[in-house]
Amino acid sequence: MTRGRRREHYQWNMDIIGVPEVMAEAELISSIVTFFKRIGITASDVGFKVSSRKVLQEVLSRYSIREDLFGKVCIIIDKIEKIPLNDIKEELKAAGVSTEAVEQLLQVLSIKSLTELEEILGDAGEAVVELKQLFSLAEKFGYSEWIQFDASIVRGLAYYTGIVFEGFDRDGKLRAICGGGRYDRLLSTFGGDDIPACGFGFGDAVIVELLKEKGRLPALSLQVDNIVCALDHDLQGPAATVATILREKGQTVDLVLENKPLKWVFKRAARINAERLILVGSAEWQRGMVGVKILSSGEQHEIKLDELE
Repeated sequence: MTRGRRREHYQWNMDIIGVPEVMAEAELISSIVTFFKRIGITASDVGFKVSSRKVLQEVLSRYSIREDLFGKVCIIIDKIEKIPLNDIKEELKAAGVSTEAVEQLLQVLSIKSLTELEEILGDAGEAVVELKQLFSLAEKFGYSEWIQFDASIVRGLAYYTGIVFEGFDRDGKLRAICGGGRYDRLLSTFGGDDIPACGFGFGDAVIVELLKEKGRLPALSLQVDNIVCALDHDLQGPAATVATILREKGQTVDLVLENKPLKWVFKRAARINAERLILVGSAEWQRGMVGVKILSSGEQHEIKLDELE
């Protein structure tokens, strides 16, 4: 439990399945940028750090590091901004990475320029080729100013296989806002075939903190159009019919599901800020009508079911 990290949160996930090209990652980042713009967050507030798991793979393959160590190395590297660098070195060595490989790896992970990465790894490897494609597409999508290369971004989850990215606040006060990447071999772990895929997770905790920080968190109040209540247990069916009629007309409805006293119903209506109370009584229902009470004014009347709006 820290700022921007809770035991329970809501999360927006978006995934693109079946597209092997980098266009998929570019579209995912574009979706997040669009969301940021719509809530008043700009490129001066947040950005995306982008890299590729294939950068690590290329470095580790040069030193004949066993493939089964790759996931473990990624988890260690993901701590690079969270624990001292010496601790990172010790953990890598303890995992079976040679001292020479550790130094080379950390040198590469300190790179913040795609041009510099190309100088070290060459321009033929998949990592550099795909990253250059992504930055080219970012220009076409119009969000170049939002993204930057950072080789230290690997994401801690073992299933990522290619490009990875994280959203961050430029003031550096908060945890990662969102993150994701390519996971072409994940689906087979659940018994299916390997299908190209990429996606991201975007929790509500950090973005809420950022919106508070920027003074852009809207004051949202609960507003329900109707609360519908049956005055007798035998009328719960008719009350459900009324709720359905209103919902099909685009109204929001809170249907009282139990036989509650009216005092409880009025308290509930006040708590959810309902505009109207619809009462389904026996005598009224027999005449094809329901009772309507406008809660703001106290005005009360009966209305035919087919005239209920």
